[in-house]
Amino acid sequence: MKILHTADWHLGKRLDYFSRLEEQREILDEICAKADEEDVDVVLIAGDLFDTFNPPVEAVELLYKTLRRLCKNGARPVIAIAGNHDSADRIDAPDVLARESGIIFIGYPKAKIPTFAIQHGFAISRSDNGFIEIVLPKYDYPLRVIHTAFANELRLKQYLGPENKEQMLNEVLHNHWQQLADAYCDDQGVNILTAHLYMLKRGGAILEEPEGEKPIKVGNADLIYSDGIPDSIQYTALGHLHRCQEIGGHPAPVIYSSSPLPYSFSEAEQEKAVVLIEAKPQQAVSYQKSVLRGGRKLYRKRFSDMDEAVAWLHANPYSLVELTLISNKFVSSADLKRIHESHDGIIHIIPVVKSEEMTMEKVQSINLDQEVDALFQDYFHYRLGQEPNTEIMDLLNEVIHSEPETED
Repeated sequence: MKILHTADWHLGKRLDYFSRLEEQREILDEICAKADEEDVDVVLIAGDLFDTFNPPVEAVELLYKTLRRLCKNGARPVIAIAGNHDSADRIDAPDVLARESGIIFIGYPKAKIPTFAIQHGFAISRSDNGFIEIVLPKYDYPLRVIHTAFANELRLKQYLGPENKEQMLNEVLHNHWQQLADAYCDDQGVNILTAHLYMLKRGGAILEEPEGEKPIKVGNADLIYSDGIPDSIQYTALGHLHRCQEIGGHPAPVIYSSSPLPYSFSEAEQEKAVVLIEAKPQQAVSYQKSVLRGGRKLYRKRFSDMDEAVAWLHANPYSLVELTLISNKFVSSADLKRIHESHDGIIHIIPVVKSEEMTMEKVQSINLDQEVDALFQDYFHYRLGQEPNTEIMDLLNEVIHSEPETED
């Protein structure tokens, strides 16, 4: 059985003011093409479908059109759970209609999906709170999926029962997953867990959450440890962290698939991917990272020569850039104009002035008892490294000596 694991699409997300919607459309086309080329049987999307609770109309349309392509008219199940950027109600809203096409939306951590069958397609043969069993016509064994959409501690306790209010989050989740695994996940099927959580190996290094993310981890209160995953689970498909990585701490793979695009400059060097899984009952899962090539590359670049900067920008047009300009003086408006005209994807320009005249060790003390015009001359020289001309000084004197207007 072939499964494609992806997550953290963040549809509608911007990089500062810059829309990423066209790149998202491009990268989702690539994911659909991979699913077809690899002839995958199931698609898992582990949360953060949207970037905000109220995404733009274009982002909603892009999601539905993409899922429609992935599900192949009910031949391929697509399971999409809510992440911490998603509104659980919005994710659940189209479920009744989506199920007719083979798309299973899961907004809440203890959702119970009705059993159903799609003509000439798959069937949900068994269901429980946080669990579904899928039967595909081409296999003589089922796929079992334990699912946990994102929930903060308050929501988890609300949906997992008041008796758990005094328990630690790890214990609540471990008990919930273990009960489902004991009831449904024997060795006669493929057993998968999918969740949108901040998870790591117990005793392992703390993994940084993506820059600009709504944090799940507050201190260590919401850290979930991978040793709480039941032993019968053959693969854990995670969402939230944007780097493709296996975190360990469990006999079977525990994987963050990565976001499909780099969404901040801290992700500029990351290789984005989906994960392709092959699974059989009673066997270890094999998986491989399938690298995504679409979208603009993100670069953090530093230049001390303006001509070199412009040349690089011309040579790398399909990119988004955080540009640091190092010089001995302030960047002139003419140079800034050249920079902006050479590239349409400059997100930030960071000027770094390293002139010795501008360093704190070289700045002369300022006499605050002198006249205003002299203070202005000192300040002008400090900021621009030159004396103000006669026209500027005349304008200053005009301002100083003008009388304010008063009402009669």
